[in-house]
Amino acid sequence: MSGFMLLPAIDVREGRVVRLRQGDYTQETRYADDPLAIAQRYAEAGARWLHLVDLDAAREGGYTLAPLLASIKATTSLSVQTGGGVRSANDVNRILDAGADRVVVGSLAVRNPDTVLRCLQACGAERMTVALDARRIGGHWQLPIAGWTRQSGMLLADMVEIYANAGLRHALCTDIDRDGMLAGPNIGLYRDILAQAPQLRLQASGGVRGIGDIIASRDAGCAGVVLGKALLDGHFDLSEAMAEQRVCVDRATEAPAC
Repeated sequence: MSGFMLLPAIDVREGRVVRLRQGDYTQETRYADDPLAIAQRYAEAGARWLHLVDLDAAREGGYTLAPLLASIKATTSLSVQTGGGVRSANDVNRILDAGADRVVVGSLAVRNPDTVLRCLQACGAERMTVALDARRIGGHWQLPIAGWTRQSGMLLADMVEIYANAGLRHALCTDIDRDGMLAGPNIGLYRDILAQAPQLRLQASGGVRGIGDIIASRDAGCAGVVLGKALLDGHFDLSEAMAEQRVCVDRATEAPAC
């Protein structure tokens, strides 16, 4: 699939690069004190996009990474999608004004779709990514909010329908129970979402262990994949993944998916 994206992720808490297990703030692994250096390393490895998350803001509100975002944009060629703590249309605008290429909207998209739909119309479909991060409870995919710490009572399928019908272009979905667990992405979940809304450019997130999972996500129809713990832990090399991505994109114009 042309345009398939690899998005290395940097999750920041208290100024450090960290990863949480299943979104649990009490189960944190710290990786580095300098998220800018990691972003620069990813850019040098060939990444074109970065997924940047403000974990403090995701729980408390108030996006805090504008200075880091500005430094990334000034010192690399990375396009950045970023979010955390987006609670209003003003927050969306402030993050875009700070230099984001796309704003990731999660809790607000679940709690107040009308506000996000107005932002989508005002900002354009290329400037927003709606994160519909889900946990299976009682046989249904439900959508926790506030950094995945509270239940919203909303269902994934309902939100997919609302946003797809309104012209959303970019969506991200994390199977929360796989996040940070290196258990493999939930390919079945992504196939179901794309069967419901094939027009979405869906980003897979959570559980990626290696290049095989990247290819499986692409073959399931996803437009991109977010790379977190496995990349930070060194389970595979980003340069190798980028090379494999280019081979698959080249072959996709000539033959079935590799």
